[in-house]
Amino acid sequence: MREFTSMTAADIAAAVKTGTMKARAVVEASLARTQALNPALGAFTAITADRALSKADSVDADIAAGRDPGPLCGVPFAVKNLFDVKGVSTLAGSKINRDLPPAKQDATLISRMEAAGAVLTGALNMGEYAYDFTGQNAHDGPSRNPHDPNHMSGGSSGGSGTATASGMVPITLGSDTNGSIRVPSSLCGLFGLKPTYGRLPRAHTFPFVDSLDHLGPIARSSADLALSYDAMQGPDPRDAACADRPVEPAAGELRKGIGGLRIATAGGYFAKGGLPEAFEAVQRIAAALNAVKTVEIPDAQAARGAAYIITMAEGASLHLDRLKTRHADYDPDVRDRLFAGAMIPGGWVTKAQKLRRIYRENVLKLFEDVDVILAPATPCRAPRIGQQTMVLDGVEMPVRPNLGLFTQPISFIGLPVVSVPVWTEGEKLPIGVQLIAAPWREDLVLRVAHHLEKAGAVRAPVAEIGGN
Repeated sequence: MREFTSMTAADIAAAVKTGTMKARAVVEASLARTQALNPALGAFTAITADRALSKADSVDADIAAGRDPGPLCGVPFAVKNLFDVKGVSTLAGSKINRDLPPAKQDATLISRMEAAGAVLTGALNMGEYAYDFTGQNAHDGPSRNPHDPNHMSGGSSGGSGTATASGMVPITLGSDTNGSIRVPSSLCGLFGLKPTYGRLPRAHTFPFVDSLDHLGPIARSSADLALSYDAMQGPDPRDAACADRPVEPAAGELRKGIGGLRIATAGGYFAKGGLPEAFEAVQRIAAALNAVKTVEIPDAQAARGAAYIITMAEGASLHLDRLKTRHADYDPDVRDRLFAGAMIPGGWVTKAQKLRRIYRENVLKLFEDVDVILAPATPCRAPRIGQQTMVLDGVEMPVRPNLGLFTQPISFIGLPVVSVPVWTEGEKLPIGVQLIAAPWREDLVLRVAHHLEKAGAVRAPVAEIGGN
C-alpha cells in the first residue's frame, strides 16, 4: 500500500472510517515499511506488531458494527522509548534499563491515543535518558536523518523524527525538556508541538528533569498535530504537574487563520549565534505572515544558563543511585554531565530558580502586545553523524549542547511552541522555525502553522529513500 506513505493521519482516519481502507491494511503497510527501513535508519528499538494488528482488527470490527472508533481510527503511531508500553521494558535509551521488567501498563498518552482509534506500532530510539540533542545513542546506534542518513536526526526524540520523516508512521510522540521535540522536528523537516508545561500528563513515562519535562506529538502536517494533541488533553492526577484544565480542542480552530493575530520576530539573543540559514528561515516565515515587528526576549542568555544548572542538578539527583553502582554502563558523555550536576552547589540552583521566576514574568509581559513570536528552532541544519563541533559566530562550539541554543530559553518557562519546517530550493536538508505563544494558547501557534502550510511556506514531505 504505497499510498499510505504519503497520507496524513487525517486522511488515513477518513479513509478507514468510510471503508475506503481497512485499518489492518494500513497497519500492515506501516509495519512493512518499518521492517524495510529500520535496519538502515535506526528509528525503532521495539516493534509491537502483534499488538498493532490486534488493535487494527478491533478498529475494523467497530466500523463494521457501526461504531465510531475515534478521530484517529486506524492511524499508526509510535512513541519514544521512555513511554511505558505494556509488555515492553522502558529503556529510556539506556543500557541499565534493559534489566527492568516489562511495563505493566501503558503511559496515559498511549491509552488516550488508542482511545481515539490510533494504533501503536512500537517504541523509538532516543538519546540516553533524554540527555541529548543529536539523536545518537551509545547502545542502540544513531537514529539517522531520512533526508540524508549521513546526518543527525536531532535528539533526544531522534527516533521519533526518523520514523515520522521516513513515512514509517504519520505521528510519533516524544518528550521535550530543553528542545527534544523541536530539534528533531527542525532537522528532519517536521511539525512538532511542545505544549504548555503541565498541559499533557506524563504519567508512566521515565523522567529526566521533572520541572522541565514536556510530552508532545511530531507529525507531517499541522492538522495531524492538532488531532493528536486534542486526543491527549485532559487532567491526570497521576502526574502532579498536570494542570487541572478542561480539554480545549484546537483542531477546529485551525480554519480561523491568522486574521487579527499580532505576530513578531524575536530579536537580540535569537537573532545571533546561529548560521545564516537559521535567520533566513525566520525571515521567510515573517514575510509569509507579514510580520514586521521585532521584540526582544529579555535575559534569554541568562535563562539558558539557568536552564543548564537546573537540568544538570535535577537530572543528577534522579540518577545518583545508578551513578554510584553502575556508572560504567552509562554513555560517557551523559555520565560525565550527570556527575557534574551532582556537584553543583545548592546556592546556584536557588539563584537559577529565582531567575526563572523573574524571566517568566518578563517574557509574559511581551504577550500583552503580541500573540505569537517567531524564533529559530536550531542554529543550523542537521550536522553529520559523529560531528563534534561546529562554527557559530566565528567560534568553534560543541555540537551536542548547542543544537538547543534557541529552544532552551523557551522550554525553561514552559511556553507552548510549534516548530515548522522550512525548505530552501537546492538544499537537501530543512531547518525549523519556532512559533511561540503565551501559556495555554496552543491554538494560536497551531493556527499559524496551519496557515503557513496552506500557503505553501512550510511543508513536511516524506523523505525519498531509495526505492521505498
